[in-house]
Amino acid sequence: MSEQNPNPTEAKEPEVNWDELRPQLIKLALELGPLVVFFLVNARADIFAATAWFMAAMVLSLALSWFIMKRIAVMPLVTGVVVLIFGGLTLYLQDDTFIKMKPTIVNVLFGSVLLGGMVFGQSLLKYVFGEVYKLQERGWWLMTLRWGVFFFVLAALNEVVWRNFSTDAWVAFKVWGIMPLTLVFSFFQLPLLNKYAYSPEAEPAE
Repeated sequence: MSEQNPNPTEAKEPEVNWDELRPQLIKLALELGPLVVFFLVNARADIFAATAWFMAAMVLSLALSWFIMKRIAVMPLVTGVVVLIFGGLTLYLQDDTFIKMKPTIVNVLFGSVLLGGMVFGQSLLKYVFGEVYKLQERGWWLMTLRWGVFFFVLAALNEVVWRNFSTDAWVAFKVWGIMPLTLVFSFFQLPLLNKYAYSPEAEPAE
């Protein structure tokens, strides 16, 4: 006689939905690619050559995003524009201060937009990610607050690193520090996404 499952009500392990996961993996690769190019060229040449390659890789990344996903997300687009502006100033003036300040400018911009929107009662993350996540209004408010503060933390970290450490150390932090920190922070938002997941029958979570 075959053994029966001692707990027939136990739920099966959920299978990975690759159709939903694939766009996120492509998006991550397109965002990480230019940073890896920046790191490798800086290691082999210098910050100015790395900046030129970074700008070219960013343009290619945005073009591939449009070609593969038929859209360019707002945040990579804004980041790309700032990279081209500050990268151009870096090369033209031969002053790496501009490219080092780029992450500070971008993160302060994003943080100010998110927290500024909350002052006027708007959760702007909802307009950016509303098609991906379905959250109650309280969930959007908390998510916007957390990301707004996180962007300012990243800006402060960038200022500390580029002003107090070598260029090579700053490049390494930009590539292998900021992205992992962002991924870890995103991971820790999963409980909030689950708690405030929207459903027509659900009562607002306390």
